[in-house]
Amino acid sequence: MLAALVAGLLLGRANALAVLVAAFVLATLASRPWPAALAAAAVLGGATCADVRLAALDAGVLADLHGRSVQTRAVVLEPVRDRLRGPSVARVRLIDGPGAGEQAVLRSRAWPRANTSAPGGAVGVPSSVAVGDIVAVQGRVAPLGFADAYQRPRNAHAAIDAARISATGDRRGGLAGALDSVRRRADAGLEAGLDAPEGALLRGMVLGEDERLSEQVKDDFQASGLAHILAVSGQNVILLAALVLAAGALFGLPIRARLLVAAALIALYVPLTGAGPSIQRAGVMGIAGLVAALAGRPSQRWYALLLAAATTLALNPRAPEEPGWQLSFAAVAALLAGAKPLRDAFAHRMPGPVADVAAITTAATLGTAPLMALHFEQVSLAALPANLLAAPAIAPVMWLGVLASTAAQVAPALAAPFTALTAPLLVYIQRVAQYTADTPVSVVDVKAHPLTILAASVLLATAVTVAVRRYGHPRRRPRPLRTTLALGLTTATVVAATAAAQRGLAPPPPSVLRISFLDIGQGDATLIELDGTTVLVDTGKPESPILERLRQAGVDQLDALMLTHAENDHEGAAPAVIAEHRPRLIVDGAAGWESPVQRALAATRARIHAPAQGETITLGRLTFHVLWPPRRAPGWRAAGNPNDQALVMRLEAEQISVLLTADAESHVLLPLRPEPVDVLKVSHHGSADPGLPRLLTQLKPAFAAIEVGKENTYGHPAPSTLEALNAAVPTVTRTDEQGTVVIHADDGRVTYG
Repeated sequence: MLAALVAGLLLGRANALAVLVAAFVLATLASRPWPAALAAAAVLGGATCADVRLAALDAGVLADLHGRSVQTRAVVLEPVRDRLRGPSVARVRLIDGPGAGEQAVLRSRAWPRANTSAPGGAVGVPSSVAVGDIVAVQGRVAPLGFADAYQRPRNAHAAIDAARISATGDRRGGLAGALDSVRRRADAGLEAGLDAPEGALLRGMVLGEDERLSEQVKDDFQASGLAHILAVSGQNVILLAALVLAAGALFGLPIRARLLVAAALIALYVPLTGAGPSIQRAGVMGIAGLVAALAGRPSQRWYALLLAAATTLALNPRAPEEPGWQLSFAAVAALLAGAKPLRDAFAHRMPGPVADVAAITTAATLGTAPLMALHFEQVSLAALPANLLAAPAIAPVMWLGVLASTAAQVAPALAAPFTALTAPLLVYIQRVAQYTADTPVSVVDVKAHPLTILAASVLLATAVTVAVRRYGHPRRRPRPLRTTLALGLTTATVVAATAAAQRGLAPPPPSVLRISFLDIGQGDATLIELDGTTVLVDTGKPESPILERLRQAGVDQLDALMLTHAENDHEGAAPAVIAEHRPRLIVDGAAGWESPVQRALAATRARIHAPAQGETITLGRLTFHVLWPPRRAPGWRAAGNPNDQALVMRLEAEQISVLLTADAESHVLLPLRPEPVDVLKVSHHGSADPGLPRLLTQLKPAFAAIEVGKENTYGHPAPSTLEALNAAVPTVTRTDEQGTVVIHADDGRVTYG
């Protein structure tokens, strides 16, 4: 019945035929008529429940207000996260005005900071805004960006690009407000007496708040297979329950009282940690296990897992879209079915505690490997040694952290003795993550079709089963079918029911078009990527950080380098880019002009093409229509302003259009009579252009990007240009304030973030 209910909840808003097929299959699996009828009803009921819940979550107007200015108050629902590039973000719930009661992603460089002498967007300076605080916001409603897509399953349907955020001094009340107060005191206690890196790690391990960890530390924990200790989950719940039960026994509490106190504290701990998918699942399973023990009946762990799935899906039917939900359930399914056979095999050759850790780590790693490959295109090989080395320190850190959080409810200073004991253990855990992540084979890149990943997971599970049966304890040989299903098909089920539903089991859908307006200082550089085709338009000055930006974007070889005109801030770094990234084609809009770069191009072996008006350049699924300059007659000599002869192109891909203008301004563009576009690369770094309002009326772009340096001496972008853009374009971005701006397009939809 639970399995049927979960299947129905997973199929919410699915094709009606799929729901009926699932009902028929689960009814067929039942042995008697009444269970069959009830199983079919559970599928249909679960699907109906999911539909109703999704309709309630989607009710609202905010997503229809894109481009509208808003002035509202909002309660912060999660810690503010800084990004290396772009604005800091947090999910909020609007309190008043249009969209009141709805959730949105609040994006801004103007978050109040704890260090008031630091600039508003200073990365690394913690925001003074905490979860539960109410802020006043002035900004503009915008679509969710690609970087914010993970917020959609959390039911945020729009973003607000805030020009101003100010603290009101108010906080939400009620039970949520009381929990916020407990969390704030716990935060203060967990940092008492610790250096910033260790304090951030302790907060991550106890409360799952990793926003103050450096990107390098996060990368180390991910590569080493230790990221799970920063995402509070079942391990935290088990250790909390063990601590409470032991303390209750120490104080002489009867067993029933201990179990009740443990269940109550787990129920409190889940919302304190943010109530993410992993901890929701762990909390439901933990409380179910304690209730079963309280009733004097053996705990059925598979039932508890299905109950956790049903609960989380009833609360949020979009939860399976989150990789965290999928990984959490896949890991537990693999542990329930595979940990004991593996432990029996390892115990024959290892000490008991080592065999326990090895079995748990191996089962969880095998169970989650397909999803790691599917979502993150990598699998950690360092997980087993890293977890074996870190295991002795994890439980003491968790227990001491819980005691520190408890003491801090009275006074933060009382937490210091407990945090002091965690300091060497935290340093040790960091070193384990760092050293294991630095090994040459710590991470293996995996890029494969979902069907290939499914097949590989089943083959891997089969191989593990054979090895366990052959080399394990001869009296404790697990049945091959059970372990194979445990480590392979249970994970495959999760993949098929969730991730594969997103990607489809047909060939993968076309890649999303990604256009990056790169932050290289005063100059132009635009990176365009689709389906493995990579094109760079301009490079910036010779000293620009273009090579670093391309490395950050994961670019190896360029399919094409397009140089728009013979000015240093557009073509200056071309020789370095050519040497490093070996473009197959160079589209040279500056051909015929005298410049050091043009002289250097004469020596390159790359194919060079001089474009002309009316041409179409097709690279993969990218189509560039050359609008300017005109074809040059024989004997033409370069003269005048290079800006007026710059390469102007209209890019068409994924059902959107982009006008790439280089430095050609309206007196060049208006006579070309360009058609309306979705995206505009603003000419000449936003310099003053009297004809821009008329041009914008003709182009009607929904998105405009200004590539400009923060400390340029030209006054770019000009106030008149900004005024014209803000009056006519819903979304205007600039690299001097937001860093690299990335937009994504898919089937005619444009998002950025």
